[in-house]
Amino acid sequence: MYVIRMKNCAFFARHGVLDEEEALGQRFYVDASLTVEPGRALVDDAIGETVNYGVAFTVIEEIITGHRRFLIEALALEVAKALTGRFPQIRKAEVTVRKPNAPVPGVLDYVEVTVVWPE
Repeated sequence: MYVIRMKNCAFFARHGVLDEEEALGQRFYVDASLTVEPGRALVDDAIGETVNYGVAFTVIEEIITGHRRFLIEALALEVAKALTGRFPQIRKAEVTVRKPNAPVPGVLDYVEVTVVWPE
């Protein structure tokens, strides 16, 4: 097995519980750590046997910029399921979604949720 990590993929979206979050939108950041079955990719340098980073980024983007979710937990799970569905060589997807402008009564850098699929 080997791990591909995509860090700080940034997208503008309108997720959240509050109406203001939908109206104003904000930037969300996604990390994906993908545990991949090597197959022939490592030995034969076979691009078709691994995870194409550009396609994986597009899969993430379509979900994050798609329909509104109230919870970033739901977003992270949807991304993890989509990645493992698109690339059968992924054995495990660990996806983190960060929300820097979470509506909390204080100061924080961000709220983040990490989901592992399959569990």
